[in-house]
Amino acid sequence: MEKLDKLYFASSSDHKKREMQRLIKTGIEIVLPKQLGLEFSPDENGSSFIENALIKAKALYDIVKAPVLADDSGLVVDALDGGPGIYTARYGCSDTVKLTSRQQYTLLLEEMEGKENRSARFVSACVLMLDRERIYIVQETVEGSIASEAEGENGFGYDPVFLVEDTGRSAAQLSDSEKDRYSHRGRAMRKINLLLS
Repeated sequence: MEKLDKLYFASSSDHKKREMQRLIKTGIEIVLPKQLGLEFSPDENGSSFIENALIKAKALYDIVKAPVLADDSGLVVDALDGGPGIYTARYGCSDTVKLTSRQQYTLLLEEMEGKENRSARFVSACVLMLDRERIYIVQETVEGSIASEAEGENGFGYDPVFLVEDTGRSAAQLSDSEKDRYSHRGRAMRKINLLLS
């Protein structure tokens, strides 16, 4: 594979950009569309994480005509029939109501009250799109469970209420290096990095 020094990342999230920059192979810069002055909010109307990651990758590739990385990820809770799933970022929101991350995970804890089965997993679908015909897809998970209350100050999103299997701690209690080792996105990106080597 040709040597890359830059990947355009199909996201508007500074949190995700920082995480991806830590996870990507050394020597590759992660660039958000907004750094180029681009508005980027494709309609994520797929029925799976992979479909939504592909929508984002193709939409950004059509703009920049250069290698693109996209990620679609979310929280899958067994007691909620797999929800919030692909709607994780929009959980509890509507056209007129936008919830903060804290409000979203508080809503999740309320929905989980009284439920014995608290098993859950984070899913990450990563798409590396080198051109319209060369597309690599990796999907990974990290198993865990929903805590009874929020714990920890690190991370973002639902990290404070997700207990990472094998650690006994929430994702928000892990250091960046620990989170990168265990996380769904960390696992997916290690495989993407193999493609880039």
